[in-house]
Amino acid sequence: MNGGPSGFNNVPVTRTIIIASALFTILFGIQGRPGNIGWSYQDIFKKLQIWKLIVSVFAFLSTPELVFGIYLLYYFRVFERQIGSNKYSVFILFSVFVSLLLEVLALKLLKDPTLTVLTSGPYSLIFSSFIPFYFDIPVTTRFRVFSLHFSDKTFIYLAGLQLLLSSWKKSMVPGICGILAGSLYRLNVLHVRRIKFPEFITSFFSRLSWPFTGSTSPAAPARNILGSTPFHAGRQVEGNYPAPLLSAIEPPEDSIAALISMGFERSAARQALIHARNDINAATNILLESHTLSRQ
Repeated sequence: MNGGPSGFNNVPVTRTIIIASALFTILFGIQGRPGNIGWSYQDIFKKLQIWKLIVSVFAFLSTPELVFGIYLLYYFRVFERQIGSNKYSVFILFSVFVSLLLEVLALKLLKDPTLTVLTSGPYSLIFSSFIPFYFDIPVTTRFRVFSLHFSDKTFIYLAGLQLLLSSWKKSMVPGICGILAGSLYRLNVLHVRRIKFPEFITSFFSRLSWPFTGSTSPAAPARNILGSTPFHAGRQVEGNYPAPLLSAIEPPEDSIAALISMGFERSAARQALIHARNDINAATNILLESHTLSRQ
């Protein structure tokens, strides 16, 4: 299982966060101060070291955490493709803000002497993303090792478990708070899922991350994975698949949702299903072949 088409196509927000996480982690690691970026209740409310709160959203404390964290962030880019960069930005802001509030509350209530400083990194975003991952990403492969049953989603859960337990209590608190924040977003608390940012905010992420990648210039409109028009690539491969009926039946929502969960855009998924006469396997092949053709 993967997060859809490879690369950072149509995921400028995810790309920016991954670049920021890597840069901050390397920067503080080179300076030999990775242990100083974790924050505590005293740092924020007594010493007023707000910079720690900001840096802790991005920088990991160690290389293993960075590796697992970047892997999960890269996989979860599928959600930005699914709901769009604008709403994904809302999801990130809500998850980070709510998770930080819950972390402050946990530190205040627990009063554990071994829990004076929490670990650093985008734990709130990563673990809040496990909520839509659990509910919205279907299992595509199941297998068994000895008497134990696994699925292709198991590896993502194991990577998350490794990150959750990386610093024991110091990482478990941010992880659990992230899961709670993702649950509140899922429940649409305060109608948060209706909120949209002005478009210039998401375009800012495109411009911010573009110089660090070899992607297309942000001034150019993002290409649909089926080509320059929603059905361009479908015409390229129509010789291998039956032509759509003149009175095509509207594809069922569950089939569209299944293709979206693989990382394809809604309009592309719908067109492919229509062209494949609502055969989801044929539609998947059309999308994958057209994505390969668009990269040649």
